[in-house]
Amino acid sequence: MQSFSDFLDTISSEFTPVVKGFDRQDYAAIDLSANNRDLLKLEVASSAAFSVYITEFLKNRGKQAAYGGYNELRTLYNRSELFNNTASNRNIHIGLDIWVPEGTEILAPLPSRIHSFQDNDHFGDYGPTIILEHEVTGRKFFTLYGHLSRQSLENLEIGQELQKGSSFATLGDRQENGDYAPHLHFQIMESLQGKAGDYPGVVQREELDFYLKNCPDPNLLLKI
Repeated sequence: MQSFSDFLDTISSEFTPVVKGFDRQDYAAIDLSANNRDLLKLEVASSAAFSVYITEFLKNRGKQAAYGGYNELRTLYNRSELFNNTASNRNIHIGLDIWVPEGTEILAPLPSRIHSFQDNDHFGDYGPTIILEHEVTGRKFFTLYGHLSRQSLENLEIGQELQKGSSFATLGDRQENGDYAPHLHFQIMESLQGKAGDYPGVVQREELDFYLKNCPDPNLLLKI
């Protein structure tokens, strides 16, 4: 059977937008890993300071949106007990982050239906989150959208169908998105392992092999 990663790569041969108003040429790749020395100068516990950092990063490159973070070891999660505790110690990011302004509309990258949603409202968590279910050539999988506005969860219905390219949510600000600079956490999962409205987006090194297989690089689909 074709691997899930190879399958995703065949779904689309061109750029597939998941945020409205940005073309492929508007994006710049950003490194937020532990190797980025610029982050040492930044107060990473401050979402406001991080917003300034992202704005300056894009301004200096003449771009409008930043993306990256898949399979990235990050120290910025040290600020949150959700990740930085002896039972968890999670610091490897397995989604793709897209850094664009609050209020940006989120688009369904494929024909979809609403699988589940909830407000994961712990400090440092996703905040409002929506999971979509997809079926392409008989193969089912899921996509997760984190750090949304609370308004995005209003009037949703489980099973509600969405067309490819339709707008179904907006990005939240730091008061509602888990206290982050505005961005979309986009993640693809072959299996949800029985979860609904939530799925790990930051994992331990000991679990990484499983999660990299279950959650391949989202850019295989988006092709930014």
